[in-house]
Amino acid sequence: MRIELQVNGQRRAVEVRPDATLLEVLREDLRLTGAKNGCGEGTCGACTVIMGGKAVRACRTPVVKAADQEIITVEGLSPREKEVYAFAFTAAGAVQCGFCTPGMVMEAKALLDRQPDPTEDEIRQAFKVHLCRCTGYQKIIDAVRLAGRVLRGEIEPWAGEPAGMGKAFFRPDARAKVLGEAIFVDDMQVSGMLYGAVFRLPCARAKVKAIDVTAAKKQPGVVAVLTAEDIPGERYQGHIFKDWPALIAVGEETRYAGDALALVAARTLKEARAALDYIKVDYEELPPLTTPAEAMAPGAPALHPRGNILSETVVRKGDPEAALKSCAHVVTRTYTTPFTEHAFLEPESALAVPEEDGITVYTGTQGVYEIHTQLVSLLNLPPDKVRVVNKCVGGGFGGKEDLSVQHHAALLAWATRQPVKLTWTRRESILCHPKRHAMTITMTTGCDEKGNLVALVADLVADTGAYASLGAQVLQRACTHATGPYRIPHVSIRGRAVYTNNPPAGAFRGFGVPQSNFAIESQLNILAEAVGLSPWQIRWQNALEPGDTLGTRQVVGPDIGLKDTLLAVKEAFESSPHAGIACGFKNVGLGVGTKDVGRARLEVRDGRVKIYSGAACMGQGLEAVLIQIVAETTGLSADSIDCILSDTALTPDAGCTTASRQSLFTGEATRRAAAELATALKGRNLAELEGQVFHGEFSGVTDPLDSDKEHPVTHVGYSYATQVVILDEEGRVAKVVAAYDVGRAVNPLNLEGQIEGGIVMGLGYALTEDFPVKDGIPLRQTLGRLGLLRSHQIPRMEVHLIEKGGTPYAYGAKGIGELATIPTAAAVAGAYYRRDGKVRLSLPLEDTPYTRK
Repeated sequence: MRIELQVNGQRRAVEVRPDATLLEVLREDLRLTGAKNGCGEGTCGACTVIMGGKAVRACRTPVVKAADQEIITVEGLSPREKEVYAFAFTAAGAVQCGFCTPGMVMEAKALLDRQPDPTEDEIRQAFKVHLCRCTGYQKIIDAVRLAGRVLRGEIEPWAGEPAGMGKAFFRPDARAKVLGEAIFVDDMQVSGMLYGAVFRLPCARAKVKAIDVTAAKKQPGVVAVLTAEDIPGERYQGHIFKDWPALIAVGEETRYAGDALALVAARTLKEARAALDYIKVDYEELPPLTTPAEAMAPGAPALHPRGNILSETVVRKGDPEAALKSCAHVVTRTYTTPFTEHAFLEPESALAVPEEDGITVYTGTQGVYEIHTQLVSLLNLPPDKVRVVNKCVGGGFGGKEDLSVQHHAALLAWATRQPVKLTWTRRESILCHPKRHAMTITMTTGCDEKGNLVALVADLVADTGAYASLGAQVLQRACTHATGPYRIPHVSIRGRAVYTNNPPAGAFRGFGVPQSNFAIESQLNILAEAVGLSPWQIRWQNALEPGDTLGTRQVVGPDIGLKDTLLAVKEAFESSPHAGIACGFKNVGLGVGTKDVGRARLEVRDGRVKIYSGAACMGQGLEAVLIQIVAETTGLSADSIDCILSDTALTPDAGCTTASRQSLFTGEATRRAAAELATALKGRNLAELEGQVFHGEFSGVTDPLDSDKEHPVTHVGYSYATQVVILDEEGRVAKVVAAYDVGRAVNPLNLEGQIEGGIVMGLGYALTEDFPVKDGIPLRQTLGRLGLLRSHQIPRMEVHLIEKGGTPYAYGAKGIGELATIPTAAAVAGAYYRRDGKVRLSLPLEDTPYTRK
């Protein structure tokens, strides 16, 4: 049918399907991509536009209801409004991944149009229909208030501080993200583009007997239907272990409900998805293994040729069994933590474009080179014939490290010789990508009569789900950090990662440490009460200091600021009887003997410095960090520096954005290249260096976990933190005070926002987020049912940045992204323990005002 829409002051006649949504028409027909499709269910607010003067969710608005209504998208803001909102969100530090930001801006406009000077509570209420997984909301609230002040003429915008270490430099990508100009993969369209769709079975474990795609190939618009036999290269892929088939073959078993059996490419998305109904599979459903106990039981079917144990980790120091016998107080408890969903706002998307004898894949990933390696193997092509290019990444948190859509889009494009875009629905994203590991942790901790820790024995079992992903490494970090940042002479820790038929588990912010941190910090609270110490005091007297050894026997360096973080929050803790406290620490870099290299290349071109690095920015502000490091090293203005990231054809491999490593590793590589540039600049200007190239590389050399050295170097560095959570009279979280040993803050404004986002993620982990699975099938497959906290639910947050100088690299900057989340759940548990004396052993915590009925 043909209708007329009044969009951004222009009348537009469009042919639409009667069942089309306003969002579909805006994005696909009118090419207004500022409104994003984050959920398709009206839950996240990323698609917000103004219709008839009111903010509406375009994904749930039938386009027929929009006829003759005045519609304003972010592209239709006035020039003045664009300047104000771009400034306000940038200056407030409210921009990270940017996927949700244009929708937030439209909500802000609707609010400020009707209420020019809203209160903070009014802003929180207006934004409760929006989700943001990056910022923690507080800086978004600050941005709306700042925009209101500018619009009312109370203040004038400013330009931020000059680039350099410790400066509130405005991140260069902010404006485009605020105004919907930043390009995410699903915003892209190219000539001749087809759409991809994936066929899966409705059960977790099944023996596939036959696949018939004959009827599907005959459906309208269908160009190709592929199965396992159409894969030209290695079918089994994986980030580290090659145990994950790109497509399940006839005669094999599926291992989880997200396994792909067939791929469809068609002229339209609707045609591609419709054709899935015509794929016929003969299969035998088999009983799934849904717990590690089932998978480890004698006689259990082997889910992989190697068996059902993916990996085992052992950490040992001293003689803990004997030492426990000497302890005045010994506590043993078993803790359980659930699967949780990353819930990044941008669903996975890839656009594969075949070239003459190669292919380019546009995507949003945490590691373009990791994806590149697997695509080369899958397609059986020379490495120089495969190019992977990151567009903007709408959040990751560890959930965009594995192959998801890239390989399927590439297979379809290679088979059809046409561009193919494949974007997951929110349900597919929830169903398919790896989660945070569910763990069971049994821990015994002993101390002397004064509360000094003596020994720790722990057993960890991690449900790694159907495939390895990074499960072995996650288990390793959970074990190596299970002591907490404390001096414990005698340690014995054993961990096992177990395959099941549940969704795969892999990297997730904190990388196994939030789980073991919940256990050790809860143990400390129980011991403190037994000894008669305050929770703050027992942490203070056991806190690591320079010269102490970790559970891995690594010697603690002089840059540790753990006790400084404890002092920073002491008053906040002691001022409330219902305050909980927890410390945490997290490695920076891959460590444990793994090759770990950061790389950068600086080129002088057209009187400007171009920074090239394969490192991925998924919202943390890496571009700003690298520009600030170059500016600090060379004295150049940011106006003369550009940054190009994550393109395997242009940028050197800088490793995956994981393990809180990029600021230190790629930051140090950039500093080294910039130091060479600074030397070359002495007595000359950029024009005189035209065409010159400067390379930087930094390798973090570490020892494996089983090293026989007396004091191995397990990681190049660690960050430390302490959090205090304060409850109000009703038992709700009223305030979080957090102190972080950051080494050196490159950009305090952006760093605070990242920490606040991590705190809110930790609060959700503690109180509201869960991911129940029955027979291997997730029970909650929509964004709105995951228990994500919203703007009206968050407490006040107070962040203290402790700068102790850090490592000798990258001006002392240490990664903080993962650590931001680690102590939160334990601090919340400690607050409730002080409030009612109940030891809560499971997450999300039971018997709180947040508990789902």
